[in-house]
Amino acid sequence: MSGSGTGSKVDRVLAEQREYIAKREKGYRERALKLYPWICGRCTREFNHKNLRELTVHHRDHNHDNNPSDGSNWELLCVYCHDEEHTKFENQVQYGNRAEKDIQPATFNPFADLKAKMEKGSK
Repeated sequence: MSGSGTGSKVDRVLAEQREYIAKREKGYRERALKLYPWICGRCTREFNHKNLRELTVHHRDHNHDNNPSDGSNWELLCVYCHDEEHTKFENQVQYGNRAEKDIQPATFNPFADLKAKMEKGSK
């Protein structure tokens, strides 16, 4: 860090980034709260002015710069459901989409020939 008292270039860049993110979030958050009812899109928990800070705007495509004016890339989620949604996304990125893999159905049938086995056992 710089000892000049003006702060380092890194500090300045980080401050600018935080300001940009805060300004961007304020814009789409205010618009989303006007467009949608204050209800979590997953758990249906309802919010009011007292607990509204716990309601977040989730970007469906995970691109925070994609903010169409009709709100089609947003959904309101409570902080818990929002965390869960991002965990699912991170797991999909890390481990892949299971639907894309060729997963063979189970073929074992534990009840195959059950009737014959029961008849054989009763003799």
